[in-house]
Amino acid sequence: MKKDITIEKVENLELAVVQEYNPTFKSNDWYAYLINKKNVDLEVVLIVSDGKDGKKTTSTMRHKIEKMPANTIAKVELIQEEILKLDNQFKVTFFEGNKMQEKTFIIPKNSVKEGTLRHIKILDKKGVIFK
Repeated sequence: MKKDITIEKVENLELAVVQEYNPTFKSNDWYAYLINKKNVDLEVVLIVSDGKDGKKTTSTMRHKIEKMPANTIAKVELIQEEILKLDNQFKVTFFEGNKMQEKTFIIPKNSVKEGTLRHIKILDKKGVIFK
């Protein structure tokens, strides 16, 4: 049975953390976006995120995207600035065709800040890309 299980490296899937203006609260807030650079649709995309640093732990957030078309983006969640001071991870599980795939994005603490922001063309916003 073990010989039948293959774990392939997931490529062309990225996570971006960007800052954008929130007109409701008149503030600049941080958001996580999932970027599907694949030429195929992803189905039943499940995203589980949390943050940790020693004794500090955030709540676990869960999100579902029923279908993410090829070459699209999806806004996943709002990230409070204090959370970026922790090590964060986003576990993304999805179906590509009939095959289940998984990719974990690690966002090291303090890696998203003014000095690390770059223009992200697909979002037309400044942020940090995680591959």
